[in-house]
Amino acid sequence: MEERVWHQFYDDGVPASIDFEDLTIPRFLERSAAEYGDAIAVIFMNSRLTYRKLKEEVDRFATAMADLGVGKDTKVAIQLPNLPQTVIAYYATLSLGAQAVMTNPLYVKREIEHQWNDAGCSLAVVADFLFESRIKAMRDALPIENYVIASISEYMRFPLNLLAPLKLKRADPPLMAKVEPGVGIHFMRKLIRATPPNPPKVDIAIDDIAVLQYTGGTTGLSKGAMLTHRNLSYNVQQVSAWFTDARRGEEVFLAALPYFHVFGMTISMNYPVSVAAAMVLMPNPRDIPQMVKNIAKHRVTVFPAVPTMFNAINNSPKVDNIDLTSVKSCFSASAPLPTDVCERFENMTGATIVEGYGLTETSPVSNVNPLKGKRKPGSVGIPVPETDVRIVDLEDGTTEMPTGNEGELIIKGPQVMKGYWKRPDATKDMIMDGWLYTGDIAVADEDGYFFIVGRKKDMILASGYNVYPDEVDGVLVAHPAVLEAATIGVPDERRGETVKSFVVLAEGRTATAEELIEYCRKELAAYKIPRQIEFRDELPKGGKLQILRTELRDQELAKLKAKAKV
Repeated sequence: MEERVWHQFYDDGVPASIDFEDLTIPRFLERSAAEYGDAIAVIFMNSRLTYRKLKEEVDRFATAMADLGVGKDTKVAIQLPNLPQTVIAYYATLSLGAQAVMTNPLYVKREIEHQWNDAGCSLAVVADFLFESRIKAMRDALPIENYVIASISEYMRFPLNLLAPLKLKRADPPLMAKVEPGVGIHFMRKLIRATPPNPPKVDIAIDDIAVLQYTGGTTGLSKGAMLTHRNLSYNVQQVSAWFTDARRGEEVFLAALPYFHVFGMTISMNYPVSVAAAMVLMPNPRDIPQMVKNIAKHRVTVFPAVPTMFNAINNSPKVDNIDLTSVKSCFSASAPLPTDVCERFENMTGATIVEGYGLTETSPVSNVNPLKGKRKPGSVGIPVPETDVRIVDLEDGTTEMPTGNEGELIIKGPQVMKGYWKRPDATKDMIMDGWLYTGDIAVADEDGYFFIVGRKKDMILASGYNVYPDEVDGVLVAHPAVLEAATIGVPDERRGETVKSFVVLAEGRTATAEELIEYCRKELAAYKIPRQIEFRDELPKGGKLQILRTELRDQELAKLKAKAKV
C-alpha cells in the first residue's frame, strides 16, 4: 500500500498495510470455538450458547442441510430476524461452500419473488410467522425445494419457552404461527437435535462467493452483490486492525443491527465471532426500551448502530437513571451522525462513537474515524488499511479533484465485491479499473478525511443550484424540537425542483413550519431553505433503519398526479 496523507492519523498500532490471513468465514468460528470454547457466543433472552455449543449446532445443521441437497454453490435464503438460528444458518451455509442470500423479513411478495428467483435459491430458512403469512401462498412462484422453519422461542429456556409463545401469538401482527408438516417442510430445532455433527468436508477457496447480498433496490431493480470469502474475511481483518483495544474472548456486542444487512452481518456478527465476543441478539431493532435494558443487563462493551438508534436511546424515558457506562466503543454508519446526538450519547455513557462509511458493495467498511485520534465532526473518517479512496470529477469520472472540491467518491481495496450476480453490464458501470464508483458526492480535506455531501440521485436541483438533502437534514435535526428530518426535491414549475422537508418532532416539543424555516434561514443559503415542511409522526425506514427518501418522493409524486387528474 502506497503511503497516503491519512496514514499519519492512524491510531498507534493500526498498520497501513496488513498481512492478511486467507481465512474463509467459517474458519473464524472454528478458531474461536477451538481457542475460546467456553466463552459465551450468543445471548438471546434467557438462553446462552458457548462457542463450543454454537459450533456444534452449526455442524449439526450443516449436516442436515447437506442431507437436503445443499452443497457447493447452492443458494440458501435466510429470512429471519436476529436469532440464534440466523447465526447457525449463516455459518452452516457457508461451511458447505453454499451461498447465503440474506432476506429482509419485511420484504413483501414482489421483493421475495424477485430475490429468490434471481439468486436461484433451492432452500430457505424462514421464521414460522413469515412462512404462514407470506411464503405459503406464493410457493408456486418460488424456486425453493425445501423450507426449514424456525421459531423465535425455540432457543429460549424454561420458563420463557412456555410463556413467550403466548405473547408472540398475540402480537399484532403475530410473531409465531403453527406450520403444518408437509412435503418440503422441515423444522430447524428438530433437524438439529436429530442430526449428528458430521458435515461433509468441502474445499472452499478464499475467492469463492460466500454471500449474494442484495442491494436495497430503492433506485431500481435489486441486484445481488457477489461478496466472496476474501471480501468479507479481509474486511473483518481491516476492522479488527482498526479497533486495537478489542480483547479476544471478553467483549460483549449488542447485535441490534439486522444481520440481513451487510453492516450488521460484518460488524455485529462476523467481526465479533472473529474475536470470540458475546453477541446479545435483538430481533427487533426498534425496541428501544429492550435495547437499553440489554446494554445495562449484559454490560455491553461494543455497540454498532445507526444514528437513529443513538438518538432514540438519548430520548428514552428515564435513561439518565440507567447505567450504560459499560459501553466503550461505538461504530455509527448508514446516515450522518448529528453532533449533538453524538455528544449526548458519549456524555451519558463515556463511550466513543466513531462514524464510518461503506456500501453493500464494499462488504461494507471503507472509511472510519480513528477511535483515539483525531475525529472530525461530520466526516466519515479516513480509509481503513489497504484501502484507497479518491474524489473524481462528476462528469469524466477520472480526473482527481483538488482538495476541498466536490466529486464522486471511488474506492479500491480487497473488500470491493466481485461484481453483481448475473449483471455484467451493471458491474461494468460500477467497477472500472478496479475502482468502485459509489455514486456518493464527497469532498476530502487536507488531512485526507472524507465528507459525504450527498448522492447523485438525492441531489436537488433548485433554480439551477445543487441542494444536498443531508445538509438540510443536519440543520433541522440540530433544532431542539426536531427528532428526525428527511428532505427531498419535489417538482416545481418555476424552480424545476423545490425543497421539501418532512419532520418528526421530539416528544413533548412543539414547533411550527414557520419557526423551522426561520431557523434554517440562519443556517442555510436562501436556495437551500425548505419551502415546504410537513410534520409526520414517523418517517419511513428501511431494514437498517435508514430513512427512505425515495418512499417520501414517491408519495409526493403520487399526490401531484392525483391533483393533476382533478
